[in-house]
Amino acid sequence: MNDVTISPSPQDGVDVVLPCLDEAEALPWVLARIPAGWRALVVDNGSTDGSAEIARELGATVVHEPRRGFGAACHAGLTAATAEVVCFCDCDASLDPALLEPFVREVRAGGADLVLGRRRPHGRGSWPAHARAGNLALARLLRRRTGLSLHDLGPLRAARREALLGLGLTDRRSGYPLEMVVRAADAGWRITEHDVPYLPRTGASKVTGTWRGTWQAVRDMSRVLHDVPVREGIPR
Repeated sequence: MNDVTISPSPQDGVDVVLPCLDEAEALPWVLARIPAGWRALVVDNGSTDGSAEIARELGATVVHEPRRGFGAACHAGLTAATAEVVCFCDCDASLDPALLEPFVREVRAGGADLVLGRRRPHGRGSWPAHARAGNLALARLLRRRTGLSLHDLGPLRAARREALLGLGLTDRRSGYPLEMVVRAADAGWRITEHDVPYLPRTGASKVTGTWRGTWQAVRDMSRVLHDVPVREGIPR
């Protein structure tokens, strides 16, 4: 990983990790929605459309992760973060990072260790049927695996940085978000879920916009459910 212009943020601040692959069109809207005083960590995952330069010009800290993969980008952002609380959000304008403010308050107040956004589609075409079906199937398996009443594996989330690093996440593909939830549940974390609007994304989807991408994501996540050992006392 090659970090570019990473300035330290206060230990009690908030870093927002934004995995990015060719999101030049969406970046201005996304970065404008980052709450004041928070730091945007745009993790460029091999963009060819000038995303990194645009992000830097708009005041974001840019991290370069040459290894392709959603999990690789997310984890590069997590390891580059220095704030007490770290958030994750897609960089395609389908989710509003401003919605993370109550998530962070809940974590800081001790109401939860991990707060997740349950996506609720707003606008035509915001969530293709095949992608939604794959998510529902995986959520059902997740509930069975963890015993938690969760309905979505969406990327909008917040937790404390040191605790996240302590989970020892290893997936570097599409299974990263699911592995985070499974390992957190096995560690006894308090996990909550709140509805968030899911908007039509800007640009072409690299994963859920195609059957092939969705199938790859489902396969990656299914492997995570199979590979992460069940802690004693945790139901399947």
